[in-house]
Order: sequence, then structure tokens, then C-alpha cells
Amino acid sequence: MIKISNIRYDIKSREEDLEEYVKTKYGILDIQSFSISKKSVDARKKDDVHYVYSVVISCKNEKQLIKKHKSISEFVKKEYVFPQMPKSEKPIIIAGFGPAGMLCALTLAQNGHRVIVIERGKCVEERKQDVENFSNNGIIDENSNVQFGEGGAGTFSDGKLNTGINDTRIDKVFWEFYTHGAPKEILYYSKPHIGTDNLFNMVRNIREDIIQLGGEIRFLTTLTDIEVVDNKLNAVIVNGNERIEADALVLATGHSARDTFRMLKRHSIDMEKKTFSIGARIEHKQEMINKSMYGNAWECLENASYKLNTKSKSGRGVYTFCMCPGGEVIASASSKNTVVTNGMSNFARDGENANAAVLVNVYPEDFDDNDVLSGMYFQEEIEKRGFVMGGEDYSAVCETVGHLYGGENKTDITPTYKPSIKWGRISDVLPDYAVSAIKEALPEFNKKLKGFMDKNAVLTVPETRSSSPVRILRDESYQASISGIYPCGEGAGYAGGITSAAVDGIRIAEAVVKQNGKKMDFSEQ
Repeated sequence: MIKISNIRYDIKSREEDLEEYVKTKYGILDIQSFSISKKSVDARKKDDVHYVYSVVISCKNEKQLIKKHKSISEFVKKEYVFPQMPKSEKPIIIAGFGPAGMLCALTLAQNGHRVIVIERGKCVEERKQDVENFSNNGIIDENSNVQFGEGGAGTFSDGKLNTGINDTRIDKVFWEFYTHGAPKEILYYSKPHIGTDNLFNMVRNIREDIIQLGGEIRFLTTLTDIEVVDNKLNAVIVNGNERIEADALVLATGHSARDTFRMLKRHSIDMEKKTFSIGARIEHKQEMINKSMYGNAWECLENASYKLNTKSKSGRGVYTFCMCPGGEVIASASSKNTVVTNGMSNFARDGENANAAVLVNVYPEDFDDNDVLSGMYFQEEIEKRGFVMGGEDYSAVCETVGHLYGGENKTDITPTYKPSIKWGRISDVLPDYAVSAIKEALPEFNKKLKGFMDKNAVLTVPETRSSSPVRILRDESYQASISGIYPCGEGAGYAGGITSAAVDGIRIAEAVVKQNGKKMDFSEQ
């Protein structure tokens, strides 16, 4: 097989005609197989916007093509191989059923290991109803919301899969997502996304597959404590009183399981404060973003996304995060009397507004408190302030960019946050240094993306849950300071999105079976 890279393709041409175009362009004889491995948009020159493809094919004249074209190389498909080790008699407990927990459980079940997943939230079908009830009526379920429930926080997002990590497990993650219901495009788009609408089906299909493979999934089941003997895990306690004996607990609880962080602190498990971010969601007209990104070609292309970053005068990083083309800002609180925002899009990304988080870095040294959970308490304070300043009915405070710089709080953009919004100042919710950093960043972003600081753009606060404020330390065997406990994914501080969290879930699955295998080999000697 061979790979052909950097294929320039007209944006007005049909993708189904790509194979014939490649065959003719490169003089390929007798194609036996043809697949797209990458697709991206090159919009660096607004008067020359085009697609760039890479494809993998098998054909008769492969060797001659490799010699003739620099853009053609031999392609060897890499297969993921899971370590084959003895099976433990005790189940492997996985706390949390977000991307990390799902891929950990699925990988273990596929290889014959017994898993029990405990998830404090509900199944995705019931969870969807609870999220809609909160959005429409302001009634929050603290165990079933945007943060908690089957699929994790990523289920109510754009389902973005782009990542900065380079890991051979990524192909397995994407393949599992695709075979369980994600669009085929995720296998080759340079900026792949699943869409919230597709995530519901995909998550349910993964759950059903795990159960069919012998796994057990318990919803409305919260990890409340652990039983430790001689610094080793002996059992987990769920819902306050049920005891499950276990040698291995995968902590994939996500960045919002604050009660879990408190429980781990009681057991003196080694943790550290880490950098995280706070800020606002910014909404623009999607059409404006498209025109700014693509020029006259915008009508021929899907809705555009962006990623921007800069530094404030104080040295704080400011960046956009989780950009949702054609999406909406959603209520993402997981506890009563707090306001939290996030963004989501369906696969079509066909909403009128674009939104993204504009985030400011918060560093461990910002907190004089020696408490390892001080960053978490800081998040809580902002979320509670957001609730109070919004009128104590889960409304979010909104401010136009124009008003931020001294103009009026008037706009032709309709904010999408529900259940409702209250016009005010983001400075009533966010600390002064964060607001100052955002005000410095917007003009810089506007230089890179014309129209970004349009006076009509709407800022909604607060966004506080982009990442965990805590890292649960793990050693070279991926275990915490209490053996048998495996911190995993974004909540543990080892991932930054759906893909990296899922990859870490697979990595931890490998670590657990290797460690269990070592124990069994030792006991047999």
C-alpha cells in the first residue's frame, strides 16, 4: 500500500470524484483499495482557498509511483495490540464513564477482563432529559447534568477530537468511536468532531457492547470511599454503604467530581495543584467568522472554526478553547446555586452563532493557601458569584464586547445560553486580573481574525471547567501513592479533551492488567 500526501483539490469538486481525480493525476493503474487518510482546508490565502487531501491506496504500479513522486511513500498499517496477561479473579472497578472510563472499560472487556463501571449519573437517554429540564426550567439534578452521567462532560459538547498528543492508541480510539456510531469523517478530517447528536448514540452503543462482553455498568452509583490495608486498595465503598472488594480502581471521575478529590485528600493520597483556566464564552455571528476565515470561498465550505492565543502584559496565557461552530452556550453547573457555562454543537453545526471560551491561565502560585484543593475552592467561589450576580435563578451574566470597552450593552446577536441571561458586567463575576487579560487579548485576536472584537459580540460568564485544578500523582506503573488506585483522564490531570482522555483510558487498561499479571506471576512462584 502507498500513501499520497498533499493532494490539492478544488473546494467546488465533489469528494466522491476524488478517487478518479487521483488516479488520473498520478497515473495509477488498477486501484484495488482507496481510502482518505486526511482532509483539511488551506485558507492561508483568501483568494486561493482549497482542500488538501492525503489518501492510502493499493495498486499495481506502487514501486514506480514511489520513485516518481516525492509526495508518495510506502504505507504500513499499524495494528493496536493489547498486552495478554492472566485474568484477575476480582473485578477491575472503573469510577466514571466519560471518554477515559469508557475506553478503559471497553478495552478491558474486549480482552476478557471483568469490569464493573460505577457512574454517579444516569444513562445517556435519561441524562439528556435532565439536561433539557435544567436548560428549559432551571431545575438541576446534581447527579445528572452536563458534567455527570454516561459519556461524561464531552457528551454535551461539539465532540471535538483534535488533540496535541501523538500516540499510537489514537487510531484505536477513533476506530472505536466510528464503529460505535460516530461519523466516518472523524477518521480523516484534520479537525474531527462527532457532534452532540451523534454522541448520544455512540455512547449508548459503547455501553451495550461492554455489557455484551460481560462488563457491568451501574448508574446512580457514586464512589464515596475506599478501604485501604497496608497502603494497598482492599475495597471500594459506593453510595455510602456498599462494599466491593477490589485490587484495582481506575479513577476516571472527571474534573467536576469535587467530593472525590475531598475523599482522596482524607486518605492522604498524593496530589498537587496545577494550572487551569477561567474566563467567558464569546458568541459571534457564524457568518462573520466564515467570511473572515475563508473570504469569498465561505459559501462553499462548512462552518469555520478558529484557535487563537496570546499573552497578557502580566504574562498570563490567554487563549480560545472548545470553539463550537454553529453551536450554543449551555448551562453546565453540577451543583445547586452555581452557574457554569460550556459550548456545544450538533454535527451539522448549523446554528446562527459561533461560540468559544476565552480563557485566562490561573497558576498554582496564585493561591497562597497551602491546601492542595485551593484551586477547586476558587472555582466554586466564582461559580457561586455567577449564580448571585445572575439573579439566583441560574441566569448567566452577559456583556457585549462594546460595553466591555465603555460602550453600550446592546447587540444584534441573540445569546444562546438558557434558561436565561442577565445583562451586566463580566467583572462582577471574574477576578480583575482575568478581565484585564481578556481586554488585552481581544484586540490581539482581532488582528488574527478580523471582526473578533466586534462590539456586538457577547461574553457570557463564567467558564471554569476547562480542566482539572488538581493532579492526582501517579508513578511509573501509573498507580497513585496508594497501590491499586490508577488516576486516569482529564479529572486526574492527565488529559485535555476527549481524545487524550480516551487514550489515557486505554493506557491505564494496559497498566492494570500488566500489574495484575505481575502479582499473579509472583504468587505462582
